[in-house]
Amino acid sequence: MKIKWSASALLVPLALTILTGCSMTDADGSESLPSAGTATTHQAADQAEKISSELYDLIGLKGSATEPGPGVAECSGKDPEKYFTVFHAWTFTPASPDQLGGVMERLKAEMPKRGWKIVEYGPDASKNKNLTITADNDAKKYSVKIAHFARDAKPNLNLFLTSGCYQVPEGEKVERF
Repeated sequence: MKIKWSASALLVPLALTILTGCSMTDADGSESLPSAGTATTHQAADQAEKISSELYDLIGLKGSATEPGPGVAECSGKDPEKYFTVFHAWTFTPASPDQLGGVMERLKAEMPKRGWKIVEYGPDASKNKNLTITADNDAKKYSVKIAHFARDAKPNLNLFLTSGCYQVPEGEKVERF
């Protein structure tokens, strides 16, 4: 279990790289981490869970998802008491391993119909050449990276969802969880 948590902790910098390196742009057209609006950390976490649930439904297979909830991270270069980003890392394991065949191609076709722009698709640099999708939803100010681990003992999909930069409402502080 420690390995899974350590791997999840390493994904926060990856998430920031995904967002800053993708097409989500701020209102001024800059390529920095876009503004996701104003919300408390709990409101933003609820939004991340809702979007993760939409992605789960889009997978369209019977199976199970890991339970860790969203986390909160700092927005680089901004006041950490007022600005934050939310991330949600989770794993989907199908009821039967053979069900994942073709799921990445289907997601690549279906995600744009739901407001996601595919910004990267193909094998990763690992020895296993895991198939990955990176997609942005500019309207929701979220990005997701999905990796299909077909050669694991239990084949699965790993999803890492991350938001743009939220600002807490006046008088509030960022809560860390």
